[in-house]
Amino acid sequence: MNRARHKLLLWTLAAFAAGLLLRLYFVLYLSRVAGDSLVYGDIARTWLQHGVYGFTEINSDGIAHIRPSLIRLPGYPFFLAACFRLFGMENYTAVLYVQVVADLVTCWLAAALAGRLFGGRAFLPVLWIAALCPFTANYVALPLTETLVLTTIALTFYALERWLDACRGFNRWLWIAATAIAYSILLRPDQGLLAAAVFPAMLWASLDTPARRARPIRSALPVVVAALCVLLPLLPWTLRNQRTFHVFQPLAPYYANDPGDPISPGFNRWYRTWAIDFTSTDTIYWRYDGSRIELSDLPDRAFDAGSPAPTEDLRQRTASLFDDYNEEATSTPALDARFDALARERISAHPILCRIGLPVARLLNMALRPRIETTPFDDQWWQWRDHPQQSAFAVAYAALNLGLFALALAGLARWLRRAWIAPAGSTRQNNRALAFAMIFFLLLRAILLLTIDNSEPRYTLEFFPLLFVGIATLFLSPSRAQLSSSSSEDCE
Repeated sequence: MNRARHKLLLWTLAAFAAGLLLRLYFVLYLSRVAGDSLVYGDIARTWLQHGVYGFTEINSDGIAHIRPSLIRLPGYPFFLAACFRLFGMENYTAVLYVQVVADLVTCWLAAALAGRLFGGRAFLPVLWIAALCPFTANYVALPLTETLVLTTIALTFYALERWLDACRGFNRWLWIAATAIAYSILLRPDQGLLAAAVFPAMLWASLDTPARRARPIRSALPVVVAALCVLLPLLPWTLRNQRTFHVFQPLAPYYANDPGDPISPGFNRWYRTWAIDFTSTDTIYWRYDGSRIELSDLPDRAFDAGSPAPTEDLRQRTASLFDDYNEEATSTPALDARFDALARERISAHPILCRIGLPVARLLNMALRPRIETTPFDDQWWQWRDHPQQSAFAVAYAALNLGLFALALAGLARWLRRAWIAPAGSTRQNNRALAFAMIFFLLLRAILLLTIDNSEPRYTLEFFPLLFVGIATLFLSPSRAQLSSSSSEDCE
């Protein structure tokens, strides 16, 4: 037994060492502080230096002006502010090293959850897979919310399993799950889906036996209290927004704009009528209202007015619109109305394609395209003649990503099926509730991604902690009846 434990410890340390080296490589050679990272950093710095949650702007006279903002929730700026206070103002390198630690914790949580669900055979393989997964590891090199969001997701489901195993009720795992969900929502507003998936599962588990259903208020009270506690951190944020901006904004705006900032709904609607891939996000969507955009960057489907082939009339009208925009590279209400007119025409010609086909295509693109957006490689990875080595690398990345998704989804389906046919008892009920929460979260996330404008692979990173757990079923003996390593008896 001691020899087996010693071997397990060595392999565990080796996995962490390999994961650490991979993440340090990304930090040392592929780190990037730009775009949203600077937005978060400016908020954190202004918060620390001036006590105002917003931005420091320098006018033409060189005078600093402090502008409050609500375009980002305070979870990640709070993390950055803590790092800046501890390690030095705008010390992003220290931030990245802290994220390295957080991501390794995510790996352990996913492996520990797999081990508790499927036995000790699953722990080490899942730990190695998570530690060496480049698609999550590379985001430690970017000061963005993704790494911490993955940690909160893994912690939430680990705490949920421990809470179920501890016979529900008020216990520390309930509060750990609630805290992880609350902070996850403060990091990104779409993490409200985590609460929407977990709390119904907890409520279901609290009422899963006749004895519990006989006293529903007492059984459900812990879940209700925890759900209310998750909302508490949003209360001061909502009150602050009401007092400062006179708007009811408990999360963050859909278009990440402050009250009074111009938005371009017509352009966004037109963009959704043809856009699929991340390349269009980079060359068109992000450049609009501030930089020139080139007609040549549009695919032929952007000029299709109802026929399979592009139409010259629509091409000319789109070109005229681009020419007018590029004169100042600034959006105006008149330009936006013209984009909106084009969008309505295209939606009328292709209602099913625009409302169903393209959103599904964007979701598949986000989930399955090569995840090279954090590398210096060309986004147009399919152009083999221009960069054969980059294209080969991208295809290998895509194959690895597809393999992870295929194995994980097959594993989750297997787990769900076995959870439903397992013998009655607390183990079956626990697995049903946990499987429901995981799969419901994946479905809710996928549905949300059908509604967004811009296709970015990072929006599907939230799947990965659960994909790691799904892969664990590959290491479960087919003859094993119990789906959980828990040895606890029924809680009743």
